Amino acid sequence: MRHDRYSDGVESRTNLISETKIMLETVAVILVILWALGLVSSVTMGGFIHVLLVLAIVVIALRLIQGRRL
Repeated sequence: MRHDRYSDGVESRTNLISETKIMLETVAVILVILWALGLVSSVTMGGFIHVLLVLAIVVIALRLIQGRRL
């Protein structure tokens, strides 16, 4: 019985890590798209979009430093 509980914990942790990875990748893609749109849109939104792009790059850099795939 104990082995089953341990297996469920590993599966749920694996699922959580997988879902977190997908979420971070989605956020990074959305930020890059918004940045690209900011380059061709209004000047005031451009600054905000560049801040979001920097955040996306930081997240990607952290994932690479930690040895995770993009």
